[in-house]
Amino acid sequence: MDLSLKEDLLKLLKEKEAIKIGDFTLSSGKKSNFYVDCRKVTLHPQGARLIAKLILEKIKGLRVDAIGGLTLGADPITASVVALSDLPGFIVRKKAKEHGTKQRIEGNLKAGWNVVIVEDVATTGASALEAVEAAEAAGAAVIKVISVVDREEGAAEALKKYDFDPIFKKSELLPLLA
Repeated sequence: MDLSLKEDLLKLLKEKEAIKIGDFTLSSGKKSNFYVDCRKVTLHPQGARLIAKLILEKIKGLRVDAIGGLTLGADPITASVVALSDLPGFIVRKKAKEHGTKQRIEGNLKAGWNVVIVEDVATTGASALEAVEAAEAAGAAVIKVISVVDREEGAAEALKKYDFDPIFKKSELLPLLA
């Protein structure tokens, strides 16, 4: 992995004050004194490019047909990778639409495709697993799961079957706050 890209992303996380200490309730319902507001970086032009380049490095050499994940955290990551590559993307809705085509997955995903699931922050792995289950139900094979940050609270164990490969782990980010 290009360490300069990772170092630049780390600097941007700090510069944008995306890593916070305080009293937070996570999407998993757990309480935490540590929070990563990844959208401050995934929705920043430099951050989007850095994350996309790092993800493309992580999947180099793999046969990947598409990339996507659960809305909302995965949306800007997916779009960034799509913009910097030849990979099509898809978005998994939290529930199927009740109108129109009533789809749960939007974008480009076909049965038989090898796909990578992305997300911003992984805690228990539940969001990524929800995206994995939807992609597999559509007939795709999930070959890798990549998050920007692994909070090291169970996601790695929950996602081990899918080659979970975070860009950062919580233990790498905490020293930034010292």
